[in-house]
Amino acid sequence: MFDFAGKKVFITGGTRGIGLAVAIKMARSGADVALNYLRNKKAADEAADKLKSISGKAPLLLKGNVAKDEDIDEMFKILRDKWNGSMNFLISNAASGVLKPSKELTYHHWTWTMDINAYALLALSRQAIPMMKGNGRIVAVSSLGATHAFSNYAAVGASKAALESLVRHLCIEYAEHGINVNAVSASAVDTEALTHFPNRDAMLEESKRYMPAKKLVETEDVADGVVILCSDMARMVHGHTFIIDGGLSVKLPG
Repeated sequence: MFDFAGKKVFITGGTRGIGLAVAIKMARSGADVALNYLRNKKAADEAADKLKSISGKAPLLLKGNVAKDEDIDEMFKILRDKWNGSMNFLISNAASGVLKPSKELTYHHWTWTMDINAYALLALSRQAIPMMKGNGRIVAVSSLGATHAFSNYAAVGASKAALESLVRHLCIEYAEHGINVNAVSASAVDTEALTHFPNRDAMLEESKRYMPAKKLVETEDVADGVVILCSDMARMVHGHTFIIDGGLSVKLPG
């Protein structure tokens, strides 16, 4: 449906879950793909093999912590060299955070969560925008916790709210220069990351109960939203958070 042949996309946290789903759709559309990962080399190699089987092209694999400027600097040195200084799409998907009640959160918990979920977009954008040369798309992956409250989600929810605010502020700086900055916000998606939530089962059950679509959002659903925002169909969409939740946010009690 979309032709991204010759386009170059960098996806953080791109070897599993939503990031990998985006990478697969981009590879099928002809894009050259670079995937960031932090620790799991086995998952990264498996993702690379999968993408190569789809497109015939092996993706770049870039290990690094997107909360650290020095790691971002090193990854972009490689990207500029391999891609001759150009990039079309940046997908800021890597996320982490501390899942605890607010009374248990420390300063370290707070700064770690904010840095990897919100600051990373700022640091990545600073490097990516010059490579886009006046024609690019930046998409950040958020969650409903940015606008709704959930148990044990105080730090992560605040970081996602900061992320969406940053998307709007980057928009007003770069829209006139041909750069679209947007976000996708999803309800609970049953990925490996969700296994770290102490209330995972309750979250999924509540989502199913209140969601008008009566079907959980899947990684491919979120990836479709990302691809749409990267396409020419969304050329006049700036500073927007595209909610992909089966209608859950309009049905949640309260």
